[in-house]
Order: sequence, then C-alpha cells, then structure tokens
Amino acid sequence: MGNEALSQLSTELGAAPPDSLAELTSDQLSFLAGALGKERESRAAGLGEAAEEALKLVPALARGPVRRILFK
Repeated sequence: MGNEALSQLSTELGAAPPDSLAELTSDQLSFLAGALGKERESRAAGLGEAAEEALKLVPALARGPVRRILFK
C-alpha cells in the first residue's frame, strides 16, 4: 500500500483501515478515500439543509437566537 494513499484513507475513516484493504492498490485506496470524503460532505450538506428547514418551524423572532444556540 502507498503510504500517502493509506494516510488519506486513515484520515477519512478516522482510524486505521482494516487489514483486508492491504490487497488494494494505491490508486484504489485513493479512490476509496475520495469517495468517502465526498459522501461525508454530501451528508453534512444534507444535515445543514434539514436544520435550516426545521428552523422554519420556529417563530421568526426566535430564529436568530435558536440558530446561534444550535450552531455555535
């Protein structure tokens, strides 16, 4: 395994990758790390959108303070 690709994958996983991934090439590991990063960004964006939609249920005058409390 390439050290750079392995490091990138470890960063995306937040832990050491499983030993079974030792069979993958550096290109495959990089592709996997990139896919994990894109999925994480997509989920984060979806959560942000859902939170903004939920804030529409809060009365207009209270939205600013509620937003500050929730999204410090």
